[in-house]
Amino acid sequence: MVSMTELAAQITACRLCADRFAATATAHAPRPVAWFRPGARILVVGQAPGLRVHKAGRPFADPSGDRLRDWMGIAPGIFYDTSRIAIVPMAFCFPGYDARGSDLPPPRICAATWRARVMAVLGQVELTLLIGAHAQAWHLGGRASVTERVRGWRDHAPAVFPLPHPSWRNTGWLKRNPWFEAELLPVLRARVKEVLET
Repeated sequence: MVSMTELAAQITACRLCADRFAATATAHAPRPVAWFRPGARILVVGQAPGLRVHKAGRPFADPSGDRLRDWMGIAPGIFYDTSRIAIVPMAFCFPGYDARGSDLPPPRICAATWRARVMAVLGQVELTLLIGAHAQAWHLGGRASVTERVRGWRDHAPAVFPLPHPSWRNTGWLKRNPWFEAELLPVLRARVKEVLET
């Protein structure tokens, strides 16, 4: 089996989607962001890097990351410590925007090529955060909506927490679903603290 260091290097060098990305409205080149190493206790599964992450080369290096870290109750130094937290999105590259400026979905070829291999070398983690529809569909299966999955978080806790995307676009969702901040987040923060301190 390939080592995690070798696998991360292979992902970083991946250019499978070069033609696909060149054909988007952003016409960008691939820049995979691989952020994991052995021993991580928490797995954060997002959708795909956004444009700011693409430019920074660091996952959740944007306001979504600020909100996610607040949800988790941790500082950036802990969040970016790969010995504690692995960040493995459903696609490692920014997929680009369509002609209307909307985010394109993560290319399926990325997960088909890399996901099982990453999960195999990552090993057992104690806590997995599934952020958004693509991550939840892959890991939980079925056709439930994000709201349904997040509302049913107790069915998966304490090992797995389905979460909405922390994007500013979901501010309305958060206002319509006050139970998320009142009920789920305190439990999530306590669980993150527990995992990181044991």
